[in-house]
Amino acid sequence: MGKSVESKREREKKVVSVMIRLYCKKKHKTKGTLCTECNELNEYAKLRSDKCPFMETKTFCSNCKVHCYKSDMRDKIRKVMRFSGPRMIMYHPVLAVRHVIESKKEKKRLEKNNED
Repeated sequence: MGKSVESKREREKKVVSVMIRLYCKKKHKTKGTLCTECNELNEYAKLRSDKCPFMETKTFCSNCKVHCYKSDMRDKIRKVMRFSGPRMIMYHPVLAVRHVIESKKEKKRLEKNNED
């Protein structure tokens, strides 16, 4: 596995973690730390990213066609993404914009590779 795949893993884990933290802060009224439920989801999401065999060819977990999350965790992460996604621009604008740009570049790269 190349360095770019590992850095992609780390970026994905960072974005997901920030989204979970934002969700927990706003929905569960936590300050500085995650509640037990959100901490469990965060650890699970990191584990899934670390073990993902498709990291090289996908743009982001939410765009993946495989969805390797257990169904209960998939429901939880979707809930977090729906809530935090639109709010990322207000709370973490640089991270949000960078994520959108990198995802679009990756999508174009994958589309180009599929055409060849």
